[in-house]
Amino acid sequence: MIEWRQAGWRTTAGRIREAVASGGAPVAHGLIGVCGVVFLISPLSGFGGAVRGGEDALLAAQAAYFERWGVIPAELWEGSAHALITPFTALFVHGSWLHLLGNLLFLYVFGAMTEERMGRVRFALFYVGCGYAALVCYAAAHADSEQTLVGASGAISAVLGAFLYLFPRARVTSLFPFLFFLPLRFPAWIVLVFWFALQWAAAQSAGSGPGVAYLAHVAGFAVGFLYAWGLHGRRARVKVPATEGDSQP
Repeated sequence: MIEWRQAGWRTTAGRIREAVASGGAPVAHGLIGVCGVVFLISPLSGFGGAVRGGEDALLAAQAAYFERWGVIPAELWEGSAHALITPFTALFVHGSWLHLLGNLLFLYVFGAMTEERMGRVRFALFYVGCGYAALVCYAAAHADSEQTLVGASGAISAVLGAFLYLFPRARVTSLFPFLFFLPLRFPAWIVLVFWFALQWAAAQSAGSGPGVAYLAHVAGFAVGFLYAWGLHGRRARVKVPATEGDSQP
């Protein structure tokens, strides 16, 4: 990990660019690979082998898969060993191709530089810990719900929060729906603040039932930002355009 006190801001940004360009983000890339493999062998992908019994059997297999590996808030607070593990296993389970690819796109764009800035071991612990905490926050807000919750959104939201603090002036190429999906370059903080505002607004209008876990997104983002602030402080922020990626908020 590059220490701010040992190098100027130009050297810091340059080294991060070089490390990322040379493939120096094995944890982020490994997480992408694991999530992809887990989905491919799951009943959701269609590649895990035919389920005998037709569509009803397939739907039953998918439901059983979610119940086994996903978070069920009503069961989490019972304290069983299996239930306490599910906020970890749920980070690698996704409900559809769109769910998977959307999450992995943001992890690919923002994860590599965040990992290089934090260090590999610390980034891995950060990803798992913040993802676990985000799912628990959602479960606490819907303690009586029996609907399963899966996905890496909470952990990836934490990565976005940390990225916003660590690289406030980095620029990324983004596709905004209200701008007719034109690929335009924006400072990362504009993209991420816009994303956070959308998640917060959606959480406020989501109703009393669980549905999409917008609250987990908001909680993960906040925890990630605060972690980066508490760990690195003001001197660790890279205040120059650091790299460019592609995202679709």
